[in-house]
Amino acid sequence: MLIVKVYFMKYFKILWLGLFPVTISSGLFAQETVKDVEHVKVYYEAGMYGGWPANNGIWIWGNEILVGFSKGYYKDLGAKHNIDRDKPELHMLARSMDGGNTWKVEDPGKTGGLVPHGYFMAKPRTDVPQQQVELQTESINFQHPGFALTARSNSDAGESRYWYSYDKGHHWRGPFALPGFGTPGTAARTDYITDGKDKCMLFITAAKSNGKEGRVLCVKTSDGGRHWSLQSWIGEEPVGYAIMPASVLISDHEILVTVRQKEGDNSFISSWSSVDNGNSWKQLKNAADDTGIGNPPAMVRMKDGRICLVYGYRADAESIQHKSKTSDIRARISSDNGKTWSKEYILRNDGSGQDIGYPRVVQRPDGKIVAVYYFMDDQTGRERYIGATIWSPPPSGKE
Repeated sequence: MLIVKVYFMKYFKILWLGLFPVTISSGLFAQETVKDVEHVKVYYEAGMYGGWPANNGIWIWGNEILVGFSKGYYKDLGAKHNIDRDKPELHMLARSMDGGNTWKVEDPGKTGGLVPHGYFMAKPRTDVPQQQVELQTESINFQHPGFALTARSNSDAGESRYWYSYDKGHHWRGPFALPGFGTPGTAARTDYITDGKDKCMLFITAAKSNGKEGRVLCVKTSDGGRHWSLQSWIGEEPVGYAIMPASVLISDHEILVTVRQKEGDNSFISSWSSVDNGNSWKQLKNAADDTGIGNPPAMVRMKDGRICLVYGYRADAESIQHKSKTSDIRARISSDNGKTWSKEYILRNDGSGQDIGYPRVVQRPDGKIVAVYYFMDDQTGRERYIGATIWSPPPSGKE
């Protein structure tokens, strides 16, 4: 048996309370800035860049939470992602054993796992061996108590691979290749629903017919991952793009999916419902009509049946400077399975630029929401870091 050593970095924790609670109107939705929240630093390192939990995944077992993110070197590139393209990008994990209050960082590459292939945002790491694709010959047990799966890609129209774990992410098996499903290429991120021991649906992005990003599809396996097939497209091919789906299971045959979308200059989050277990989809009202420069959704179905949606709002530096807009982490709640949504809850609005968001979200056993994202703020400085917000959502009927 492989003996694994886990390497930790010191955790960081910062608490803010009282983010100037106000209620304002924005378009069709009211906003409320939440004051009773706790903000924690999951990963921060001077001179480094932490980014994009949405590209990696989050998993929870009781009060144990595991989240993936990218680590690179900071470089001032203006309004762009300030990660040095000429230095390595590492795919990391952070683990909390106390419901997100404190975190320790793990490098799975040091133990032979989660070393993605090719060039994505920055250069591949060279300090560990590159992983070769394996053939999926054994069926995955999607009901294993320590199960986790993560899917990654190497471009917007590339090749997607996945890994899985039976011990809460301490060891990873893979990578295994996903098919192209007849598309010019795929850009899978981690979003899946399991249905028994052998069945799983993945919600991924594929390139459009012209090779550009992107449109969303649902793929499935019924034999433990040995074979994957296209189940359905979610919506028609867009003129702009539809990418980065987030799904929740409503019942044994109902699924809600929200999608990062852009048409023209408008960035928003669209919403789709299936009542036949992913075979067909009906578009609902947008979950968010405006996400600024654009950000993906994250969702969790809460213990009381309501759905919590978390997303970033990216404002440009000029608007932030002139105080006409703020870069935020926002949330909404649906009490009717995504048909309608509450006002926006502003979990934090102190972003110092547009390079923020890409959240993941879980609910703790005590009912509190833990949203993990990447962020930049004046108090911290130039670096981008991984942050978490711990929030008590309003009671049912008080949204």
